[in-house]
Amino acid sequence: MRHCLYIKSLFITLLALTAFTAHGVELETTEINSTQSKDYTLAPGDAIRVLVFQNPDLTLDTRVTESGSITYPLIGSVKVGNMSIAQAEGAIASALKSGGFVQQPQVNIVLLQVRGNQVSVLGAVNRPGRFPLESFNTKLSDMLAYAGGINTSIGTNGGGADQVIVVGIRNGVPFRKEIDIPNIFLNNHPQDDIEVAAGDVIFVPTAPQYYIYGEAQRPGSFRIKRNMTIQQAVAEAGGPSVRGTERGMKIYRSNANGELQVIRTKHTDLVQADDVIFVTESLF
Repeated sequence: MRHCLYIKSLFITLLALTAFTAHGVELETTEINSTQSKDYTLAPGDAIRVLVFQNPDLTLDTRVTESGSITYPLIGSVKVGNMSIAQAEGAIASALKSGGFVQQPQVNIVLLQVRGNQVSVLGAVNRPGRFPLESFNTKLSDMLAYAGGINTSIGTNGGGADQVIVVGIRNGVPFRKEIDIPNIFLNNHPQDDIEVAAGDVIFVPTAPQYYIYGEAQRPGSFRIKRNMTIQQAVAEAGGPSVRGTERGMKIYRSNANGELQVIRTKHTDLVQADDVIFVTESLF
């Protein structure tokens, strides 16, 4: 009995692989979908492949309609929206059996393409645009990689920030989350590398900047690096010129009311966004 069941299971696998090859689907992609997507909830726009054991004529590639249904041979319209793949397999099998078309139908559904199939990546990345969502468990880091990564080049825009913003819809509710990308890897926070969903927008804002002028080697605007101190900020600009000194430096910083104030800081204090550092001239 066990031997028969093994042969039967092996035949199902071979039938599925044959169908995948015939439709030009890569084996690696199909295996990922078939082994990891059973709990995935189907929704309008999802592309699926339906196979029935020993019934190759019932193989169907289709897309879930806006009403959450598919049209299937012999049984017509089948509601699969808001069902897991396993539940949808059961619904099709039940309809085939109750209609007398297949006595003991064994149905297998493969998720070919996730609904919407696109995520937008905007802002300070090397290749902004819309990118296909080819599997249901695509991570935030994957989408940033598709966009060429965060642009950290120093220029008029200062490059991209470490924190990115993800907006979209989750369970019918607007979703927004700010995520510190380096923190995922530097401090081992893999839970922040969230799964993206179709229709999501990933926005990489411009990195905060500071400005330095006066007797600095390279006055101008610079990207604020993580935990950057005043001393490091001056060093980034090449340090004081031959006529400059670090003594008596002034920091112009806006307060909570937007008023510009001149403050005294220690060299070990952290730079804040939009700080203006004035390197004074040495009197001696």
